[in-house]
Amino acid sequence: MAASELVVAIDPGTEKCGVAVVGPNRAYLQQVVNRVELIEALRNILQTWLICLVVIGDRTGSKDFEKEIRASFPELKIHFVDEHLSSQEARLRYWEHNPPRGLRRLIPTTMQVPPEPFDDYVAVILGERYFQGNE
Repeated sequence: MAASELVVAIDPGTEKCGVAVVGPNRAYLQQVVNRVELIEALRNILQTWLICLVVIGDRTGSKDFEKEIRASFPELKIHFVDEHLSSQEARLRYWEHNPPRGLRRLIPTTMQVPPEPFDDYVAVILGERYFQGNE
């Protein structure tokens, strides 16, 4: 896959970040990393995937993330994507991929909080939004 067809999408957060490698039609990698491990996670991704663009959600501390990424990877282009309602959308997608089991099946997922961080799903959604807006 060509470099122009893949992006690294980041859901910035104060303690943890969602990170995903996203193409026009699917996500190839998604993970949640501690905030302090973001640059190392990006370094590992860039050693594995041909990527020249980072997509960052435009809310929580996004400008600080931009500065940190530019300092470590000046060759990368950075694009901001609107994060509005991405967490709610990601929560729905989390439950689609991880349906509740046992008695939790009886409780509507709209009333449940996922049992683990789902920032990686937010990152995937941000990557998808980039491609939807740039086709």
